Amino acid sequence: MFSPLLQSVIDREGYRVVADDELDTVATALPFSMLFVAGDAARIAESDDVAVVVPELEKALAGAVTVLVADRASERDIQRRFRFNAFPALIFLRYGEYLGVIQRIQDWNDYLRDIPQILASEPSDPPPFKFPDGCGAPQPSQQH
Repeated sequence: MFSPLLQSVIDREGYRVVADDELDTVATALPFSMLFVAGDAARIAESDDVAVVVPELEKALAGAVTVLVADRASERDIQRRFRFNAFPALIFLRYGEYLGVIQRIQDWNDYLRDIPQILASEPSDPPPFKFPDGCGAPQPSQQH
């Protein structure tokens, strides 16, 4: 279940909600898509912040991207698939192929700088997961 705010954005803007198992079929037909993976708005305040920004980004990009919203039940599968480590996330695809991701809320100017760069990039595999500092495997101690 989406937050009331995100549900109202989905309803007002007519955004398509997609599950992980239908994402390939839907996104492959689209020149550019921006998949919004909201996360749990009850735990992540930034989720609703990004929900408000998404329609503004769509307008700023002058229809160059089609907005899709990840079904809440598919969010973890999509996270594993595209290997991002923070919600909310905006995943950019070209004909279903991965271009890049923007995680958490950003400054408006950062969106306007980063999104065109992502859309102009070549499709690639998502990068490997990055662990926060201090969360990696313990390093062997260096004893002499």
